Amino acid sequence: MDASSPLHRGGKLFDRRESAVIAAAALSMLLVQMDWFALNLTLPVIAKDFQEPTTDLQWLVSGYMLTLGAFMITGGRAADVHGRKKTLVSGLAGFCGVSVLCGLAPSAGWLVTGRIVQGVTAAFIFPVAVAVVTSHFRDARQGRAVGTVLAFSAIGTALGPFIGGTLAEHVSWRAVFFVNVPICLVAALLMMKFVPETRDAEASGRLDLPGVATIVGGLTLLMLAVDQGDQWGWTSFATLMCLIAGIALLAGFVMLERRSREPLLDLGLLKNGMFVIITLAGSVSNVVYCLVAVFSALYLQQARGFSPFEAGIIFLALSVGAGTASYWSGRLAQHWRPELLMGLSMLLSGMSLLVLTWSHPIGLYVVVFGVVGVGVGLGWALTNVATQSYVPASRLAAASGFVLTALVLLGALAVAVASTVLEVISGSAAAAAADEAAINAVLRAAAVLALLGGVALLAAVRWGATAGDSGKQPGRQHSASPSASQGARLTED
Repeated sequence: MDASSPLHRGGKLFDRRESAVIAAAALSMLLVQMDWFALNLTLPVIAKDFQEPTTDLQWLVSGYMLTLGAFMITGGRAADVHGRKKTLVSGLAGFCGVSVLCGLAPSAGWLVTGRIVQGVTAAFIFPVAVAVVTSHFRDARQGRAVGTVLAFSAIGTALGPFIGGTLAEHVSWRAVFFVNVPICLVAALLMMKFVPETRDAEASGRLDLPGVATIVGGLTLLMLAVDQGDQWGWTSFATLMCLIAGIALLAGFVMLERRSREPLLDLGLLKNGMFVIITLAGSVSNVVYCLVAVFSALYLQQARGFSPFEAGIIFLALSVGAGTASYWSGRLAQHWRPELLMGLSMLLSGMSLLVLTWSHPIGLYVVVFGVVGVGVGLGWALTNVATQSYVPASRLAAASGFVLTALVLLGALAVAVASTVLEVISGSAAAAAADEAAINAVLRAAAVLALLGGVALLAAVRWGATAGDSGKQPGRQHSASPSASQGARLTED
């Protein structure tokens, strides 16, 4: 890009206010991701403190995931209707308050309840942060801005285990919650001072409450079945009823949305071939990311015997790789189709993950772990960059909520299924977490999934399976004139 381009304000790509907008959204994404993954390594410490079995505290992770996944579409559409800035600041305030309550929790029951509520507040942050940036930057800089935000999200994912392990081992598990408070405050202050309000100018201001009830109920039941299926039994009455009732509610949601004047989710998005393909490919990439994050943590601590702090240090390699790749994704997407880059990133993550499973020397393991981070980080970031390019300006947050819901739900399903497979391969539920061969077998299956997904996506791009949707290269389609950009900005106050 020419240095004299108007995209460079005084020699800089972003001016002070624009940098503050990106920083506010980036900190918001980092907060949710870091908190989600930080608690995994603290469960044994919390269990010991409350004198509870560790297995009884799994709801500290799954309860948070459950409500986050169930409410993200609602949070996204609420932001489009009532204002993205207002919704995000409200979510940050709620997340901050609940974090304090969790940190002061006098009992395990109090803590689990707090985490479930915290997942709801996170649902009004996570899908909205990206939409705040995409609604603000409606020109060729959008990919770079989104890439920066998602770099912090990827850093939060891999930094979470390090933060959680370090605080649990050297300070207190309660500090994992208290560390959220300053991040929330800084992000909220930046948001209030520098971010203009944007919303769907055509919305009446009323949220589709029947749609909210059916989508939240349906997703909650489906995610509950996924999360508890291993414990209840995948063919048990409770699991099957949750699945059937969840599917029925989601079918009811679709019927309601077809008749609604202002639907919670624009079902027309599902007719957009490229949007659907990118979402599916991104979900596969995120499945691999989740499996790597969960099973590598087991491998390092249970199979290799590293302490939470040492495992957290090693996880920094994944963080650096994913964060760097996410940051550069925006710049790459300005020159090449994001779909093509996603396919290549999936091939990279698949091949490097295969190598990782045969990398026993810890030095080699760390290097290859970083390369895996590059692959999964690119896949994660480009999913969000590419899908937002195919969405009307009035539906940015709702579409982001849909994409992230798909990523979270399928990621959770994959972890649940893979955990069961791990126990089957190991032959012992008690010894599975420390069975190096079984863990590597699961990770190799994830690598094959990434390779197949990458090949399928590249084939779709190569043969023009969705040529009707891809007349423009999404990475370049936002280089609109200033007047067009202002028009797309909607009701900016």
